[in-house]
Order: sequence, then structure tokens, then C-alpha cells
Amino acid sequence: MFLLSGLHSPPSVLRGAGGSPNSGVGTPPLSPTMVVPWTQTFCAWSEQQKKFALNELLGTLNSKEIRYLHGMIEPQFKRDFLTHLPSEMSLKILSYLSPLDLMRCSEVCSHWKGLCNDQLLWRKKCLEHGISDTSAVKKRRKAAIPFRSNPWKAAYCIKYRIEFNWRTAELRPRKVLKGHDDHVITCLQYSGNRIISGSDDNTLKVWSVTSGKCLRTLHGHTGGVWCSQFINNTVISGSTDRTLKIWNSETGICLHTLVGHTSTVRCLAVADTRVVSGSRDASLRVWQIQTGELLHVLMGHVAAVRCVQFDGQYVVSGSYDCTVRVWMADSGECLHVLQGHNNRVYSLQFDGTHIVSGSLDTSIRVWDVVSGSCLHTLWGHQSLTSGMELSGDILVSGNADSTVKVWNIVTGQCLHTFHGQKGHQSAVTSLQFNEKFAVTSSDDGTVKLWDMKTGEFIRDLVSLWSSRSGGVVWRVCCSEQKLVCAVGSRNGTEDTKLLVMDFDHM
Repeated sequence: MFLLSGLHSPPSVLRGAGGSPNSGVGTPPLSPTMVVPWTQTFCAWSEQQKKFALNELLGTLNSKEIRYLHGMIEPQFKRDFLTHLPSEMSLKILSYLSPLDLMRCSEVCSHWKGLCNDQLLWRKKCLEHGISDTSAVKKRRKAAIPFRSNPWKAAYCIKYRIEFNWRTAELRPRKVLKGHDDHVITCLQYSGNRIISGSDDNTLKVWSVTSGKCLRTLHGHTGGVWCSQFINNTVISGSTDRTLKIWNSETGICLHTLVGHTSTVRCLAVADTRVVSGSRDASLRVWQIQTGELLHVLMGHVAAVRCVQFDGQYVVSGSYDCTVRVWMADSGECLHVLQGHNNRVYSLQFDGTHIVSGSLDTSIRVWDVVSGSCLHTLWGHQSLTSGMELSGDILVSGNADSTVKVWNIVTGQCLHTFHGQKGHQSAVTSLQFNEKFAVTSSDDGTVKLWDMKTGEFIRDLVSLWSSRSGGVVWRVCCSEQKLVCAVGSRNGTEDTKLLVMDFDHM
């Protein structure tokens, strides 16, 4: 055992009104000759002795002296480690932070700001969040670009703000594009600065997204337009008049009229320079877009062809005869007849490997395109699966039972069901999704936004005033920034129109 009396200067000598060694009133100031032996004795002790002495010393101090001691000790633990590390190591540490944390760290000091604004660091963060280039920055006016000196950081900030606007920003008045009178909009495409709408009024219209004006109306069909595709400046349409037409969207000129089907052209799919059409005459036809030449007639279905997918190699068709067929596009040969559904096939998705078919029998089936085998049967819906979208392993299906389901097609597991009190109250008419959100529309006159990760309802993007009296949202098309909806009614309670919402300018 040892005593603090071994120290040359007792604690009382340290006390003063201000808690500092030389602030005592009436107490002589400490000199180096008094302090040095004191510290030398302390340094000579073992670690255990030092700890014991410090505990004893703390027990003798008053609150002012403790505060003074705290003020002296605390800065010793505030080390700017990034300043003392090589920049390569500092950037490696910062690479583990989220983009938002990087922005917070950049406010610490000028040195941290320089590190946190590193171009390669932000490029990595952008790639992690699905941003592969800085094109979004290049398209903007300089005054509207945040962090102009770092285009990768600016690209992330733009995407983050757009995502925030989808989720929570106040919904501003949308552009209203009126046309097609009181007819039904049967098909809708949106790409770049153009919207193409097709209607049972026998026409298609080309709209400017920027101005909201109808640039031209494509006249020529003698029956309602039931399907269309828009590739570059080319519009391809199929009609109840049994023809396909190929148009130049910039001039409105009809380049080719494709004749051959003997009933309504119900579906289209485009890949490379070819288009495949499916008809109520139970056949499919493969055409050359540039010349309008008929390449193949695919015969085999015994009822109307309702849906078709085409990737350039395989044609996949779904029919009211309850089957799905796989064809070679180059030869017209039928490779597989996929049997399993016991009612009409209404919807298809195809990614080059997996075929997904939705039927009136309430099931969804996942098939292998090479072997033709059924990998999974997805049960859960109660009615017709009218629309689906597939991206990677994730399938989103919309059903006439008013629900939307999210599936993993590799495991066959249902990940989420979008429904409930805030869900749709009538048949789902259209849907789109990305890694963040799903957008769904319905006969109930609403467009809803859902969280793809949690399955939770976020909010209504559109709710027609006539939603309870016949208002319908027929179709939706989305980009990262914009939502285009085709709305109307079947009883005259809602004008037929397109609604355009821009989430880049909220």
C-alpha cells in the first residue's frame, strides 16, 4: 500500500477559485521545481499504482476542479483521424458510408469536405444505387445543377430528390392532354418526349410531353386500335380492321399497311427489325418492319391469340385455347406447347429464359423456355391475372380480384400482396415497377404508389373525382421522372384524357 503523501505537492495546492493551478487567491503560484518531482514520481509508478492514485485524487476534487479536468481531457479524444491518414486509406473508410452520411461528413471541415467530394468515391456510390452515368446532369441548365463541380454527386442528388418527390412531395396540378373524345384509350406508350395513345375511335395520337400538345393524329385504320408499339420514331399499330400499320411518328405518314390476318389484331411484340402480331384468327405473323414483308405465319393455336412476347430469337404466345406456345422466330417452328392452364391465357412475360403466363384459372405459371417444363405454379389470386411485369427474379402481377402480388419466380415465393383498406377496390388495370416503387392503376379510378421493399402503401398519386361513379384509369406508363395515365369512363362521368405528372419539378 502506498499513500498520495508521496507526491511532493498535495491536492490542496492545486485548488483555486477558477480551478486552475495558478488561480488561487492568496496561494503562491506553482513553479516547475515543485511540479517536476511530482510528475516524475507519478511516471515511475506501475499502471495499477497510477490508476489507484488517480482514483484517490479524483475523490478529493470539487465540482469546479472536475469540470476543469474534463475540459482538459476531452480534446485528447477528439482526434481528426482522416487528417492523419493517407488519403487512399481515408477514402477507403469513407467508401463504407452511405451517400447521406458522406454529405454530413463533408460539413465537418475543409479537409473532410475535399475527401467527401472525391469524384471516384461518388461514382462508386452512384453505381451502388443504380446510377450508371451522369446524363441526368448534362441535360439540365447549369443553374439547376447542385454540386456542379462533381457530376457524380450531382447525379445522386438529382435521383434522391426525384425519389423524395414520388414519396412525399405535394402533388402539383398535372398536365391534362385531352383527346379521343369520349372513347376508350386502349393502348399507351411513353418514350423520351413523346406519348402515343391508341383508341377505339380508330386513331392514334402523338403528344409532346413538354408542351402537352397533340402533335398529330394518325388516321388510317377503319376499326378500333387495340395494340401499339413505339420504337424510336416508328409506331406500329394493330386494329379490329384486321391490319397492322407502320407509321413515322414525326411526320404522321403511314409507311406500310400489313394485310393478312382475318380477324382483330389483338397483340404486338417488337424486337430488332421485326414485329410479331397475334390475332383473334388464332394465328401469329412475323413481319419485317422496314419493308412490311411477311416472313412467317405461325399456325397451331385453336383459339384467339391474346398475348405475345418476342426477344429476337423466341416468340412466345398465349391463347384462349389455354396453352402457351414457344416458336423459333427465324424458322417459324413450334418448339413447345406448354399445357397446364385450364382456362384462357391473358398475360405473358418473357426474359429470354423464363416464361410467365397468367390465366383466367387464377394461377400464374413459370416455365423454362428451353425444356418447356413448368418450374412453379403461383397460387394466391382469386380471378383473372390481366397484367404482369417481370424484372430479374421479381414478378409483379395485377389481378381482377383488386390485388397486386410480388413474387420471386426462382423460389416461387409470394413476397408481398398489395391490398387492404388503402388498396384498390376494383380490378387492377395496369402496373409498372422498379427497385423502389410499384405504380398500379385500377377500375376504381385511382393510381397508387407502393414500396417494393416493404410492400407498404405509400400514397395515392391519382384519385379521380368520379372514381365512385364510373371513373377509370385504363393505363399507366412511367419513367424515373414522369407518370402518364390514360383515364376516362364508360358512362360519361369522366372525360377521356391523359394526365402527366412530373416528379422532377415538384
